[in-house]
Amino acid sequence: MPTAKWVGLADHIRKQVASGELSPGDKLPSTAQLCKIHGVSEIVVRNAMLTLKAEGLVVGVPGVGVFVAER
Repeated sequence: MPTAKWVGLADHIRKQVASGELSPGDKLPSTAQLCKIHGVSEIVVRNAMLTLKAEGLVVGVPGVGVFVAER
């Protein structure tokens, strides 16, 4: 059964954090950039971000961006 695109995107970002490619405090690409990089829609990016925020992996700063949370 194919995985939802937002699940795949969330997994990809989790792996980037786990591998150290993204470190605590690093800013994630913008929604528009993530859409372009991964070939997905804004709703896919939004769902992935909501999931990662709920897990405490990333934190959103209104008007600034989304950052990897401090562990």
